[in-house]
Amino acid sequence: MTIHKEGFVSIGLAALFVLGTNALLRNFLGEIEWLTTTWLVASIIFFFIIVQFFRKPTRLSPINPKHVIAPCDGKVVVIEEVVETEYFKGPRRQVSIFMSPINVHINWNPISGVVKYFKYHPGKYLVAWHPKSSTENERTTTVIQSPNGVEILFRQIAGALAKRIVWYVKEGQQVSQGSEMGFIKFGSRVDIYLPLDATLNVNLEDKTTGSVTVIATLN
Repeated sequence: MTIHKEGFVSIGLAALFVLGTNALLRNFLGEIEWLTTTWLVASIIFFFIIVQFFRKPTRLSPINPKHVIAPCDGKVVVIEEVVETEYFKGPRRQVSIFMSPINVHINWNPISGVVKYFKYHPGKYLVAWHPKSSTENERTTTVIQSPNGVEILFRQIAGALAKRIVWYVKEGQQVSQGSEMGFIKFGSRVDIYLPLDATLNVNLEDKTTGSVTVIATLN
């Protein structure tokens, strides 16, 4: 299993925590065998949960200028027509994908093109499925314009556990469909805003595989 670069520090700190707490328990409470053994097992499980969170799978994206691919692993929790007020200032179809702590948390570019707009917004840490998380939580907004002029907006949104959003894109940058655009640590969601005439290929509760699942087809 390959570990993502965003996980090196967190995994190192988790390893120190496991080693340190077990050493302290053995030193001061070593005679209470059931306690030290229980904590040893629990701390090892905790460590492997942290490791699996930062796993980096190898995936091949189905490059297609008509396709909008899922920017993350997770479950589709919202499909609705909304008025997007930050960039388009008009109606769009929103698709929201919730990422649980057991999902891969890498984010991928849904289309190829030029990054026309990017902005980081500090904010709250409401639970990721809260309706106001899209506008009040810490988040980023990215707009990519495809070679044929279609623009897709998507947001990385922090959740109650996600305390750090990482991004690798900037305005004016050329990006490829399925390339990494960022990472969100420990539970969150991504919102995608599509043209109203795009054909949806997913339904509510569908599971998505980031950089693989085709969530919409552009007309």
